[in-house]
Amino acid sequence: MAKEKKPEINIKPSKQGSFTEYCRRKGYDGVTSACIAQGKKSKNPATRKKATFAGNARLWNRG
Repeated sequence: MAKEKKPEINIKPSKQGSFTEYCRRKGYDGVTSACIAQGKKSKNPATRKKATFAGNARLWNRG
């Protein structure tokens, strides 16, 4: 059987790296579990969405 083709995720170039910048502004070394947890509690819905995406993306390539 052939492998199923997975859909590609397209992130706008203007939004790429914006959650990493958020984490660095908050004093983290990058996207960490603690930063993701803090982002999910944010009042800003865009930040919450980015944090949820980052948390989900961590699980993608685990075998």
